[in-house]
Amino acid sequence: MTNKINWKLAILAGFLGTVMFDIVGFMFTGNWWDIPVLLGDKTELGFAYGLGGHFSNGILLAILYAGITSSLWGPTWFRALLFLTVQTIVLVWLFMLPLLGAGIAGINMDPMMPLITMARHWAYAIVLFLILHQGSYLNNKNLKMNA
Repeated sequence: MTNKINWKLAILAGFLGTVMFDIVGFMFTGNWWDIPVLLGDKTELGFAYGLGGHFSNGILLAILYAGITSSLWGPTWFRALLFLTVQTIVLVWLFMLPLLGAGIAGINMDPMMPLITMARHWAYAIVLFLILHQGSYLNNKNLKMNA
């Protein structure tokens, strides 16, 4: 079973999820757009590249999630959390943070890094759920009422 991707909702969810990710990050760290700055510095391509990469990644993750959500286990509210938990552990904790020299789960940077990264990604997941699942429900309900 595959999902038909609602591209507008997926792009919106990715963009707004990334904004929520940044808000939660700011609440924990006091730094706004720390990830784009880090990406720009590490690639030596500057802040604009880091910002574009950060938001592009958020949008691409939402599109990927929209395409596979029906294959994930559990109720719809849980699927986004499951997807982002696995993504955070595998791609962030075990790949990205060690690649950046922060150690597994970023523990060499800060002992709170595993909690901070998971909280940020769960905030993103909540936005995915609200926009992709609730938004799709509302759109389908409106279509039926207008028919």
